[in-house]
Amino acid sequence: MDGDQTDNHASGAGAAYVFQRVGATWVQQAYLKASNADAGDAFGTAVAISGDTIVVGAYLEDGGSVGSPGSNSASASGAAYVFVRQGTSWSQQAYLKASNVGVNDYFGAAVAISGDTIVVGAPLEDSNSQVINGNQNNESAPGAGAAYVFVRNGTSWTQQAYLKAANAGANDVFGASVAASDGTVIVGAYLEASSATGINGNGDDDLAANSGAVYVFVREGAVWKQQAYLKASNTGQGDFFGNAVALAGNTAIVGAVGEDSNGAGPFGNPNDNSSADAGAAYIFVRTGTAWKQEAYLKAPNVGGSDHFGYAVALSGNVAAVGANGEDSSATGAQGEQADDSALDSGAVYVFSRVGTAWSVDYYLKAANTGAGDTFGGAVGLSGTILAVGAPAEDASGRGVNPSASDNNALDSGAVYLWDNLATVPSTLRDPTFADSQFFAWIQTEPAKTYFLEYVTALAETTWVEADRAQGNGTVKQLTDPTANGPRRFYRARIQ
Repeated sequence: MDGDQTDNHASGAGAAYVFQRVGATWVQQAYLKASNADAGDAFGTAVAISGDTIVVGAYLEDGGSVGSPGSNSASASGAAYVFVRQGTSWSQQAYLKASNVGVNDYFGAAVAISGDTIVVGAPLEDSNSQVINGNQNNESAPGAGAAYVFVRNGTSWTQQAYLKAANAGANDVFGASVAASDGTVIVGAYLEASSATGINGNGDDDLAANSGAVYVFVREGAVWKQQAYLKASNTGQGDFFGNAVALAGNTAIVGAVGEDSNGAGPFGNPNDNSSADAGAAYIFVRTGTAWKQEAYLKAPNVGGSDHFGYAVALSGNVAAVGANGEDSSATGAQGEQADDSALDSGAVYVFSRVGTAWSVDYYLKAANTGAGDTFGGAVGLSGTILAVGAPAEDASGRGVNPSASDNNALDSGAVYLWDNLATVPSTLRDPTFADSQFFAWIQTEPAKTYFLEYVTALAETTWVEADRAQGNGTVKQLTDPTANGPRRFYRARIQ
């Protein structure tokens, strides 16, 4: 920990940096390196945090031993490292390897942690097993992929499960993305090829190459089982559904970075495939043991090759979706979305849920937007804090809030932190008629009152109040429960 950061004799070894907020100020708390740091290991490719524990993936690490760093006899087998904090000091607690270490398995390409449980993806693992804890040594399905669950007892970590897809197939890259929440794990396989749609469909045909899938696993005691097989409602070839996943309780979000629909916003048309690789994200919710798709999310300024869904994050009723190929030259929050003069500068979209309805709250860009920065290449949410990575940002400044005025450090990268985003102007969103009721959601502002009113003819001058709400800066639902009579025209009035 906290070694010499200026020694550049291990090209591509990788590092991870821990920042902590003290009051309103962010400070770097630690500089993390692998205990067996070596050139080309790509330590830091994947990171996750839960409380005072961090797990870091190094998918190109070459160790051939299980349990402790040994000889570099298994090229790109991969590893994961666990760090813990006591007070303000961080130390390495564990070095994790797959129970079936294999050359080029890429163990550590994806990591997730929830309490004392860690899941590590190895998307190029080659076993043909289609059962949990099955035969790990039959390597007849190259690139099928696997995920490994580790649990902590005291300070010791042990492997609890070896997860495989029930329809495991060569080149599915199961384990390319992982997420964990309490006793549930989800695993993405974005090159899976089934043409199934929805929940628990037939996964045995290979009629939609690279459409992608996500698998849900749950733990009962110490035993894991597959609970669901998730596919997009509009499964399409090359959609890469499952390239990114996040999980919060009974809600999951899945990115499909290659989805092609030209629909915009939460209610876009999923069947218009005129915007190649625009990308999409899908919300799934669980009731009991049953999963269903709750929302289909698109960028409001949908564009071809924007790669919306490249990164996703969840916290409560808020979702963040990165589009690292978005092209606007806007800066900051709520800027102009239609200007495509900064190719691949990237953007992030923040959605919120009221009831079961999702709407777009924020459109975020870097303060120093630049072409090729790929802002939105990584996102993380915790409470009211949003972190956004721009891995190809070029400023040479160092530390917290450095000067971003030069581009002298090509692809050095940056992270942007957002907290308590400024109040969004009052906006009427997604009016819906269902079950003889009219629903409207309004982004409110504090100290204002919002009225839902109607008339039965536009020539009328007396509007009838159907509902009202006091603004507080959140999205409020307004309802007309008696909308089953003659035609009505609605308006939202602010006072």
